[in-house]
Amino acid sequence: MLSIFLQIWLLCLPLWSEPGTVEKPAEVYIRINQVGYRCDEQKQAILFSSEKLKETFTLTYAESGKPLLTIRPLRSEKKTWGAFEYYYTCDFSRVTEQGSFFLVGDKSGTRSPVFQISDSAYNHLQEDLLGFMRQQRCGYNPTLDMVCHQHDGRSFYGPMPDSTFVDVSGGWHDAGDMLKYLISGSYATAHMLLTYELYPDRFEDRCNALGQPVSNGIPDVLDEAKWGLDWIHKLHPAPDQLVHQVADDRDHMGWKMPDQDRSDYGWGENSYRPAYFATGEPQGLKRYQSEATGVANLAGRSAAAMALAARIWKKELGDPPFADSCLEAAITLYKLGGLKEGFQQGNSYGAPYRYGEQSWADDMEWGAAELYKATGERSYLEDALRYARMAGAVSWMPLDTTEHYQYYPFINMGHYALYDAVNEAQKDSLVAYYRAGIESCLARAGTNPYGIGIPFIWCSNNLLTSLIAQVILYEHMTGDKRYAGFLLKQRDWLFGRNPWGTSMFTGIPEGGEYPVDVHTSIYALTGMEVAGGLVDGPVYGTIYRSLKGLHLNDPDEFAAVQNPFVVYHDDKGDYSTNEPTMDGTAGAILMMAHFAGR
Repeated sequence: MLSIFLQIWLLCLPLWSEPGTVEKPAEVYIRINQVGYRCDEQKQAILFSSEKLKETFTLTYAESGKPLLTIRPLRSEKKTWGAFEYYYTCDFSRVTEQGSFFLVGDKSGTRSPVFQISDSAYNHLQEDLLGFMRQQRCGYNPTLDMVCHQHDGRSFYGPMPDSTFVDVSGGWHDAGDMLKYLISGSYATAHMLLTYELYPDRFEDRCNALGQPVSNGIPDVLDEAKWGLDWIHKLHPAPDQLVHQVADDRDHMGWKMPDQDRSDYGWGENSYRPAYFATGEPQGLKRYQSEATGVANLAGRSAAAMALAARIWKKELGDPPFADSCLEAAITLYKLGGLKEGFQQGNSYGAPYRYGEQSWADDMEWGAAELYKATGERSYLEDALRYARMAGAVSWMPLDTTEHYQYYPFINMGHYALYDAVNEAQKDSLVAYYRAGIESCLARAGTNPYGIGIPFIWCSNNLLTSLIAQVILYEHMTGDKRYAGFLLKQRDWLFGRNPWGTSMFTGIPEGGEYPVDVHTSIYALTGMEVAGGLVDGPVYGTIYRSLKGLHLNDPDEFAAVQNPFVVYHDDKGDYSTNEPTMDGTAGAILMMAHFAGR
């Protein structure tokens, strides 16, 4: 039998090292919300490593370097995403003191970016997003101080002969390309107006209606929404007419400045572009045809935008003539949607990619609900309830994959718009629809250490901001805060609590890690960085590897943390993950305003 001293020596042997050697700490990555945290909310960082962590981390004052709190990380048992085996949560929610801080490993010395704990951490960020929207303007672009695409456009599928000139100038360029879609433009416009109604005190007046840096007495969010409203008016020149798209994938022919568009649609470079009228039937000038069945998706949410505008411009801005024109447009748009129930999709020309929206009852519900508020007419309320039952909880949320923009918008705003107008039983149904979607995402979040609840299909960041908006609207409707922690994990992902440690918004936070080498002509040709643009976001590796024309121009700066399951690249050659989108940016304004406070 071994002596007791030998047994003790053998037990201690793994703890000994050769004389003069020091155990090397594990390489660890810290992922944190770089913008920061409000004082009274959950505050969690994610740590990951290829080895077990054997150290504590200290929350440290950024200015003085003095320690505030030592934290022992808690190991996550959730399934990893392939690149690293060990994940930990570092929780410092009990800290409510305001200031600038960083986390540092007590053995490794690994430091996080500096972040804020402050109730004003998010103030003004919504204005950055509006600044990016101004960069996307077509017609007069205040960011570039130039005028573009004044020849938009020539009609197709309209009630007049093809190639007849129709004035559809204005609106926004959709993303890094220069197409214009009512599919996305109608949602962006209505989203901004609804957000203003929710948070009217959280927007500033820095610019005039042209987007120039001169105040005009109108919150900039309304100036930006009016840019969209004016364009929708042009797209709806008669009660039975609606243009749904300007230009097509002939646009995609390399980097170009908006006022020097080399695309040729048959009338020469930098000239006329096609204006596609919504007919509710399949369209496409070449091989790839849409699967359209109606126009109610576009007509319904355009009607919602117009009805919202009618209330705001009449009651708050004191402009009855514009309000009346919006209400008239809302009524005729909604009627058109009712006559042609179904969905209109985007058109392609020579490529298989298009906006493949297939939902529409949610849009008609939204339009009817807003028209009821604007007019008080009972028939709109009855319609809204009928469409609400049709839409139900149908969405992308319980699914792991969908077609591109199949369930668009990625949140049913109609349920929220209708909520205050109905009885208690009907309110319970609307809340249940929202809760069903949130619960599906919550279940998905339980499968990964980040607690992220979305599938990583193309435009995953749009899904995420829509999920965040749905939770926020659910809280407004019910006062129920059960999803508060879940909500914050989704928000924090967007600002750096993700595998790559990057914000998903250009220029936010200032001095942080954020997308720079974005897939836009303006950046590629001028190097200009415009803050506030939400990039498409990570995608499943299977999607990334299947798309045509993708290539990286530079070595992958995230190669050390990349994995084949979900990928993201800050590289202008990757249009699938690093292209800022107009509607994604607009769809994040509600989130920014919510967390901003006054």
